[in-house]
Amino acid sequence: MKEIEQKLNGKIKRLTNKTFKFDERIKEGWFSAVYFLKTKEIAEKKLPDNQVTMQFFQKSDAVLCGTDEAIALLHTFADQPETLDIHSLKDGDKIHPFESVLTVSGGYHQFGFLEGIIDGILSRRTSVATNVYNVVKAARTSGKQKPVIFMGDRDDHYTQQAGDGYAAFIGGSTAQATHAMNEWWGKEGMGTMPHALIQMYRGDIVAACKAYHELFPEDDLAALVDYNNDVITDSLKVASEFGKELKSVRLDTSRTLVDKYFLRNHHLMGTFDPRGVNPELIFALRNALDEEGYSHVKIMVSGGFTEDRIVQFEELGVPVDMYGVGRSLLKLNIGFTGDNVLLNGTPEAKEGRRYRPNPRLEKVPFIGENGKE
Repeated sequence: MKEIEQKLNGKIKRLTNKTFKFDERIKEGWFSAVYFLKTKEIAEKKLPDNQVTMQFFQKSDAVLCGTDEAIALLHTFADQPETLDIHSLKDGDKIHPFESVLTVSGGYHQFGFLEGIIDGILSRRTSVATNVYNVVKAARTSGKQKPVIFMGDRDDHYTQQAGDGYAAFIGGSTAQATHAMNEWWGKEGMGTMPHALIQMYRGDIVAACKAYHELFPEDDLAALVDYNNDVITDSLKVASEFGKELKSVRLDTSRTLVDKYFLRNHHLMGTFDPRGVNPELIFALRNALDEEGYSHVKIMVSGGFTEDRIVQFEELGVPVDMYGVGRSLLKLNIGFTGDNVLLNGTPEAKEGRRYRPNPRLEKVPFIGENGKE
């Protein structure tokens, strides 16, 4: 059983290094800024009895993520982690500007060298979780929640997929493109077909779908229909061939192309931007499918979708059933800062910073390798 299942079932409170599988070089300081390492040595040799409180915050309204990972990092690599006093909010908590989300108290030499890594964990995970939360919220603007599929595999380094997938899950996405994205929280990735499959059948979407359906008969058949830049014609071809077995069609038209439907119907143009996946094309596709008796076929769109673009589609009542979103969800626009704010229990911080107690913080018990406090 994955740790996330144990957590959701109340058997454990937080994920541990059994989930995160940290690089052991963290202990050696390999990923810490050198000045943290030098300060650790000075503190250890010159000020070994000093106790500091480090406080982490950011400056936006956001969905917090990365606290389990940061705490597991401390419990794994800090010196004598069982002696640290840690208080934290939880992954998924809504947070506000300058709100303290995590405090760590102990000897600086015990954990100070991990400051930058904790900042990075919280910044990335919270950015992705917040981006996904906002997109998922946008996808229910019409009053009905439309699924959002996290498709960020091609927009970032592959080593980030597990953490980004978990952050996307915290933000509200429950369908993701790769198995790695599901590693910390889910079971398997999901997906349909790429343009490459259709290319190998020389643009014959029906032949490509037949091959897919023969090899993966248990999958819901979802056809990618923009390869020939004629989504209505190709959607109807596939629907005619597969009938009820066709569950959905996906449009991924480049925003530099105008679908052939509009080239055949010039009279429709002139009042909107006809490029890419646009509302008028989706309305026309939905009408065409319904008129031919294929109202059961759902429509998924992808390609450059953002929170604002989804809101626009939803407010217009565009008949989209699912959104596939990638790049816009990976923008890192939330940065965390760790500050030392107490020294031996009394206020001491750089100018402009101060200790900000937060009654929402919960004390975090130390969990040993045996899984017990």
